Amino acid sequence: MAEIRLLLTGATGFIGGSVLSGLLGSQNDTIKKLKISALVRREEQAPDLKARGVEPILFSDLDDSEAIRRAAREHDVVINTASGYHVGAAKALVQGLGDRKKDTGKEVFFIHTSGTSNLGDYPVTGKYHENRVFSDEEDIYGYEKSREAVDPYPQRTTDVVIIDTAREVGIKTYIIMSPTIYGVGSGFFNKLSIQIPLLTKVATAQKQSIVIGNGDAVWNHVHIADLVDLYVLFVEKLLSGADIPSNEKGIYFSETGEQSWREVSEGVAKAGFALGALNTADVKSVSVEEAAKLFGVDAQLAELGFASNSRTKSILAHKMLGWSPKRTKDDFFATFETEFKIIYEAK
Repeated sequence: MAEIRLLLTGATGFIGGSVLSGLLGSQNDTIKKLKISALVRREEQAPDLKARGVEPILFSDLDDSEAIRRAAREHDVVINTASGYHVGAAKALVQGLGDRKKDTGKEVFFIHTSGTSNLGDYPVTGKYHENRVFSDEEDIYGYEKSREAVDPYPQRTTDVVIIDTAREVGIKTYIIMSPTIYGVGSGFFNKLSIQIPLLTKVATAQKQSIVIGNGDAVWNHVHIADLVDLYVLFVEKLLSGADIPSNEKGIYFSETGEQSWREVSEGVAKAGFALGALNTADVKSVSVEEAAKLFGVDAQLAELGFASNSRTKSILAHKMLGWSPKRTKDDFFATFETEFKIIYEAK
């Protein structure tokens, strides 16, 4: 069998680093034979990757579309975990894989990391309200495309561009759309996610946990280890020749349970107060604008990513890949103390 080359972006991040660890630890014979490369921006991170058998490819940043497309052109599989919000980088990766297919005549695959804030509403500002449960057996691409026409959002824009570009160049894409990711990662660099750690850092600075509005809106969650299993399963199935839904029908949810935003903020509050990092276990309600300033993001991302309703049902991953996540809601509630302690002790 000819050598199969896999390119990973975001290998030094939380998701990408954990996925890389999962791939390197896989006992699947085909995955063990993969030639894995990683796009990295910092030269000092290259030796750590080389020591683990991963070939680092240095590039300037995600705006360097030419270098990104060139790197993708040299690989058969690309897993993009660097940023779901960078349209140009994602498009360059898809185009590079299109070049690869044209050069070799072989099938190529693009696995992209997105998030369920794409489906979120605006329950606090009242701009848009839709409290429903989405199934990934529905036409999620069609929903994203129609929603984009009236409410542009960079992460959603990226999904649409990926699928449209893949159609143009004739390759297969798979988008893993995840909710709140919790737990300590297994990567070699960053080991924590974004949402719970950011709420924890803000709570520590304010000496009190906050919630946007009343916090009644509901999201889903997934443990990083269960999510890594899903990425590894994707690679196994694709390399074995399995025919699984792709492109317009290839948006996969990864939820394993759900929680309200108030439950998240209360989890942060309880953990921080027990550690003596917060003055109270009570949660303070703030506006979208206040939260945006505290988080260092714009108001749209603050509401979609930390206050919206975004409820999904993962069916395709179970049905088409045999994904069997192991963590429960008890694991989710146990994560607050663990993550708060890591962040507090690292100050």
